[in-house]
Amino acid sequence: LKYERLSNGVTEILQKDAASCMTVHEKFLALGTHYGKVYLLDVQGNITQKFDVVSITLLRTHLQGCKTASPVKINQISLDESGEHMGVCSEDGKVQVFGLYSAEEFHETFDCPIKIVAVHPHFVRSHFKQFVTGGKKLLLYERGWMNRWKPSVLHEGEGNIRNVKWRGHLIAWANNMGVKILDMISKQRITNVPRDDISLRPDMYPCSLCWKDNLTLIIGWGNSVKICSVKERHASEMRDLPNRYVEIVFQFDTEFYISGLAPICDQLVILSYVKEISEKTEVECCARPRLDIVQPLPESCEEISSDALTVRGFQENECRDYHLEYSEGESLFYIISPRDVVVAKERDQDDHIDWLLEKKKYEEALMAAEISQKTIKKHKILDIGLAYINHLMEKGEYDLAARKCQKILGKNTELWEFEVYKFKEIGQLKSISRYLPRRDPVLKPLIYEMVLHEFLESDYEGFATLVKEWPGDLYNNTIIVQAVVDHLKKDPQNRTLLRTLAELYTYDQRYGRALEIYLTLRHKDVFQLIHKHNLFSSIRDKIVLLMDFDSEKAVDMLLDNEDKISVSITSSWHGSPMLYLHKLFKRDHHKGQRYHEKQISLYAEYDRPNLLPFLRDSTHCPLEKALEICQQRNFVEETVYLLSRMGNSRSALKMIMEELQDVDKAIEFAKEQDDGELWEDLILYSIDKPPFITGLLNNIGTHVDPILLIHRIKEGMEIPNLRDSLVKILQDYNLQILLREGCKKILVADSLSLLKKMHRTQMKGVLVDEENICESCLSPILPSDASKSFSVIVFHCRHMFHRECLPVSNTVSSVQFCNICSAKHRGPGSAVLEMKK
Repeated sequence: LKYERLSNGVTEILQKDAASCMTVHEKFLALGTHYGKVYLLDVQGNITQKFDVVSITLLRTHLQGCKTASPVKINQISLDESGEHMGVCSEDGKVQVFGLYSAEEFHETFDCPIKIVAVHPHFVRSHFKQFVTGGKKLLLYERGWMNRWKPSVLHEGEGNIRNVKWRGHLIAWANNMGVKILDMISKQRITNVPRDDISLRPDMYPCSLCWKDNLTLIIGWGNSVKICSVKERHASEMRDLPNRYVEIVFQFDTEFYISGLAPICDQLVILSYVKEISEKTEVECCARPRLDIVQPLPESCEEISSDALTVRGFQENECRDYHLEYSEGESLFYIISPRDVVVAKERDQDDHIDWLLEKKKYEEALMAAEISQKTIKKHKILDIGLAYINHLMEKGEYDLAARKCQKILGKNTELWEFEVYKFKEIGQLKSISRYLPRRDPVLKPLIYEMVLHEFLESDYEGFATLVKEWPGDLYNNTIIVQAVVDHLKKDPQNRTLLRTLAELYTYDQRYGRALEIYLTLRHKDVFQLIHKHNLFSSIRDKIVLLMDFDSEKAVDMLLDNEDKISVSITSSWHGSPMLYLHKLFKRDHHKGQRYHEKQISLYAEYDRPNLLPFLRDSTHCPLEKALEICQQRNFVEETVYLLSRMGNSRSALKMIMEELQDVDKAIEFAKEQDDGELWEDLILYSIDKPPFITGLLNNIGTHVDPILLIHRIKEGMEIPNLRDSLVKILQDYNLQILLREGCKKILVADSLSLLKKMHRTQMKGVLVDEENICESCLSPILPSDASKSFSVIVFHCRHMFHRECLPVSNTVSSVQFCNICSAKHRGPGSAVLEMKK
């Protein structure tokens, strides 16, 4: 909670008078004093109205001949919920109930002090014109017929009534013995809560009552707190008992004496009267009162916060001099003492931010303001953010201060420029350079130029980074280019400045100069520059330089843009043509065919693994030239391929056997050529070489009859693994026989299945009606006169003829065939049935 004194009119009142009681309405405050006056105040403490309750007492004293009259203390003030009617009672026994905005009034004087008065919460309504007063008796006044007030005794005989609170249909009051609750609907008393410590004088340590809601009563007396809940009794438990009962749900003791209670959410606010032993005199004296917030537990409580209040004159006050009133809607708590009125409020986010700023916790304050920006009234996020930036700069955390500028300054260009100049004054432009806005908003060009000049003077790499990251339209490019040129005069070989100058030329669309610098530096961005700005016409005489720099990228670029740049291979290309021609051939075997002869030499010189694939895929290379090159370099595999491609398979096979001596490759070659004479040559060459015979026996079985080879083997020749080879030949032969038999079975089964299917199909009937015609005479196949005899021939091909229209067959066989299908070579089409009548 936070605290402040209620000032203005209250200060003026308490300089001459002393507060005795106060009640709080959401619209105003009502303050009673020891001098018998009632003041209506606004929430700021300004006096709006004033009532003098003791005027009748003074008048009566004057009529009796007394020269002086002592003012009387106001004991209690009561307001209805509307705030339009007020009840006041005083120490001289006077009770007044009147309308603040009407002429309605009731007043009565009793022969004893009246401690309490409470008007009905809905007194403004005509059928709720009720109020209670308490002195030695608790009296209920009700307005009846002819606007007369009828009193009735609700309770008496247990000492003075010390406190009363009316909520809804329930009235709670405290006397010397305890607390009672009355149900106004049934006019039955439903409970009696006795006080715990009977040793305390009830007039010095009065009971505090507070309704939390319509069914929850909070009782504080001495140092004991009870929270009571009013509940409905079950119908089966009624008998002669009230229909409601009270259950104490929380009960605990406090460290000090209770002067007032108020609810705050599910917690309690307790005003405590404190006594302590003076260190100087060692005598018990009054200390500052405490305002505690506690969390009630079933048999104890948990302290949430505790504050000691320095009220005026606390050294002379007693427990009965303090009162605690509260405004339900706004969580305002009023601590009333004779010489002071203090207002306690829940701390809001503004208070929290104030505390954080006071502790220099700016980041937390900024976060709290952002979270509660809709509720804070005192602070602005921008002001807190600027204070945070200044704080960081004072601490020397320039980079963090610059980073926070992005979030705090947002799109405010004036603030951005102001902060940049602040960074410049302390020589920290580099710190803020990374965080300057580059779009939405954009600052003045002078700001960016100022930062670039700062880097150019001391940090070439940082300058290059900014030029690369910043869009070229943020600053005057001409000014920066001139500044870089001036620095290059001092250091003309500085690669960083040259690279940056090329980028600046690019921004300025002077691509030719940028390209020259990139090529001079052999910079990787040269290809991106050419592609992005379509500079292909500018690189016709620079292809060799590009090849020397990065042949892979250069070749890809040339091939991807064949329509934009024509390439002519010259002697200055050195080894680069091979890569270009290789990739060109991979993309299209027919492009660059005029260079295929040159490619053979290049592959033979630099990349033999790709020579044979090239020879296989190319249809334009000169075979004689290729054979000459391969024979000169003794490339056996390539020579073999060329010989076979040129039709000289025998020479190719001979080369495999003599040069490579690889029987497996020779067999593979013979399989590819599928030439019986090659197999004969292979057998003749291998017949005196046992290892070759083994290879042939293992692989020849599926292409040549192995008997031809076995008959030619000389007797007594030792052949390695002969047994295994013969076994393999027999296994291969058996496998072939099994495959043939399996295929035969499948073929027979399929043939039989199809034959049966055809037979079933041909056995089916064929519909013949008057719509069908004879394929020979083209007249209806059935006669119009059904009584006449007729004969019809129907073939499986569904062609139909009259018997007499079908030509007589010249064959000896009795089977007839469809003339139409026979003429079209569709097959015999034999007749399926003959219909006669």
